[in-house]
Amino acid sequence: MSGRGLGFTGGTADKLEAIPGYKIDLSEKEFKENVKEIGISLITSSLNLAPADKKIYALRDTIACTSSIPLIASSVMSKKIAAGANKILIDITCGDGAFMKDIVHAKSLAKTMIEIGKLSGKEVRCVITNMDEPVGFSIGNQLEIIETVKALKGEMPEDIKQIVIALGAQMLIMAGMIKKAEEAKAKIEEVINNGKAYEKFEELVKKQGGDISYIKDISKFKNAKHVIPILSDQPGVISKIKTEMLGNISVYIGAGRNKKEDKIDYQAGIVVNKKVGDIVKVGEPLATVYINDEEKLDGAVKNIKEAFILSNKKVTKKSVILDTMM
Repeated sequence: MSGRGLGFTGGTADKLEAIPGYKIDLSEKEFKENVKEIGISLITSSLNLAPADKKIYALRDTIACTSSIPLIASSVMSKKIAAGANKILIDITCGDGAFMKDIVHAKSLAKTMIEIGKLSGKEVRCVITNMDEPVGFSIGNQLEIIETVKALKGEMPEDIKQIVIALGAQMLIMAGMIKKAEEAKAKIEEVINNGKAYEKFEELVKKQGGDISYIKDISKFKNAKHVIPILSDQPGVISKIKTEMLGNISVYIGAGRNKKEDKIDYQAGIVVNKKVGDIVKVGEPLATVYINDEEKLDGAVKNIKEAFILSNKKVTKKSVILDTMM
């Protein structure tokens, strides 16, 4: 069950709705039937699941408390506990593009959620992942669906792969299916490589009314009116990407929402062409912006360019997986 995007963070529900026909709002009965039938369903949370959470979630942004550890922990855990999950695995993002800007606060959030789990008799594990740069290359709903399909068909960016394998392995261990981490990781990698993960995604989309012809052939997705490369003015090495800034720019061009009732432009977004540690030459694209609103084009181009910080020294990248807590 996923929420909608709010502020500079995206929501899985919005991304899935970029697939024509995909039905994200299922009844509890439909949801359970889908899980029994094909083992998976991705929907928005029920109004009745944690009624207070929806009001608190909207209020968090309004009163500038989106990064409050108690509010985040209670929001996340209330839905998990209400849904009846006994084993809960949480990916806590940490860095410039996350609510938790540093490892200290990320670990504090993890500890809070693990403690809530203990009080409720639930096993909780948290994997802390690096968000000092975008994960993968795409920011925006349709663009991320396209990247998802490519990844499941074999073109999986290394950082996405590391996160998927780390989370998947923990899930297999928590479920008692496999005991050793290396064996669990190998199992996850196997189902990616043999195409079973892609087949399951296609099955999910079809089951929830999505047009799978778009999944089979991603060229069916129409681009935004303007697809503009953001070229570097100078040579160097990417030392930092202002990830939250890119998230806010994506909201500005229509890929996200500032208020709960804002409309989403599914085609809008940004593709990052260079990541931290990459060498850049003058005239090479740092990123590509996909935008329909022509009036916002110049501002988007200027600000995206400013989000990339270049250095003349070699840069050491952080690990993708920063910690695992249980």
